[in-house]
Parts: sequence; structure tokens; C-alpha cells
Amino acid sequence: MKIAVNGLTLNYAERGIPNGLPVIFIHGFPFSHEMWEPQMKALPNTIRAISYDVRGHGASDVGDGQYTIEFFVDDLIGLMDHLVIDRAVLCGLSMGGYIALRAVERHPDRVRGLILSDTRSDADGNDGKIRRSDTIRSVRSAGVDAFAEDFLKNVFAPESFATHPDAVALIRRIIRMNSPLGICGTVLALAARTDTTAALASIACPTVLIGGEKDVLTPPAALRQMHEHIKGSTLHIVRNAGHMTNLEQPDAFNEIIIPFLRRLA
Repeated sequence: MKIAVNGLTLNYAERGIPNGLPVIFIHGFPFSHEMWEPQMKALPNTIRAISYDVRGHGASDVGDGQYTIEFFVDDLIGLMDHLVIDRAVLCGLSMGGYIALRAVERHPDRVRGLILSDTRSDADGNDGKIRRSDTIRSVRSAGVDAFAEDFLKNVFAPESFATHPDAVALIRRIIRMNSPLGICGTVLALAARTDTTAALASIACPTVLIGGEKDVLTPPAALRQMHEHIKGSTLHIVRNAGHMTNLEQPDAFNEIIIPFLRRLA
């Protein structure tokens, strides 16, 4: 389904009963809402599950390619307003976590709970900004297909290429479908994002942190640091998973989030 939000068209999917607990899944970079299918299918119908394509990704509009995390948060709130959702549980992986963290900082009254997966609160340092610039150069010079192959090596644990080939193929296809403009615009947004570490102590909603033990992009140490600052949060490090924990170990991921959501409901 598609709706107009902030001058762009956003694509989203929805399952479950309309009056169920609203849960909004926010995908990572450079993916789409399709990465959440193992969760959307597994949740009980009493949960109103929503996944959507962040601007510049999937079937949402690319626009002018001038993005910031603040625009992504505005789109999320716009989506909630359109769907008449006052408060929702936000589940974000990687970039989705950045968006969720900034959303709860700016709009704490709109967030009922947080599921933060394979993400971090600190902003890019100098080395990170340089790597972002290298990514843009790579996409411009070698194209999206070559970028996808390199990116896959960083987001999946080495053994997942043999044990979860369908998940790898899904993410490869999703990345290849995204436009160079959308990818490069998002890289700039990620490089310029606000550090939300100082706001972690003020998070008052129930929060669960999930990460893959073999995640090299947002390692378990980053989640442990967040766990120490978010009062009452719970931390789960999932074995045999890299950065794509929800796809590499979907059963383990679902066994964490479903009881959490049932408690909130």
C-alpha cells in the first residue's frame, strides 16, 4: 500500500487486527520492508504489524536524494499519523535503530516500546565518515550490483552464506533494486546523524536490545553500552548471527520479540 507523506509516496505493508498493539518495523540500510517478512508472518494476529520502506528505499519515492535522519523520523511520524496510531512499538535494525532512537528522543510520547537490533547510539567518527565517502565513490564508479556483493560480506556471518542462502539472496535482490541516488543520499544521512547516546538515560519505555554475536558493523559491545544506559532494558546476544540477526536466526529473534510484545499488549 502507498500513502503520501511529507511530499513523497511511502510504501508499507500491514498485518493483524486494526485495534491490536501497533508495532512498526524499520529496516536497515540499504534494504526494504521485505527484510521483516519472517517477523511479520510469525506475529500473532492480535498484533498490528506494520513495515514500510524508508524514503529512497524499496518502493517508496527516492525524491531529490537529499536526506537526513530527521527527515526519516518525520516520515515515520507522518506514517503513524496517517494510520491514526498515537503510540507504537518501534522495531529497528541498524539504520532502523538510528531512526527509532531519534524518534523516541524527539517524540517520547509517541513510542510505547523499543526493539533495537544490531544498532548503536553513537554517531560516525572521522574514520566512519571517510568510509561513508568511500561507499559513495564505490556506488558511483562500480554501480549498485558490485556494491551489493561487497556489502553482503559485511552484514552476514561467514557461515550464513551456506546455512541461509535464501536470506542472502533476498538481501542481494533488495539492494540491487535500490537506486544509486537513494543509496548515496542515505549514506550522507547516516554520516551526518545525531549522536543519541546522551538521550539513552531518558528512555522510559520498555526496551529490548538484540544483536548477533558475529556482527562486525555494530558489535555486541555497542549494544552492551546502550544496555547500561537504558534503564530496565534487556539485552540478548544471538549466537551464529552477524548483522542481519532477524534473518540469520529468525526463530531466536522471534522468540525474543513475541513475548516482549505480548507483555506490552
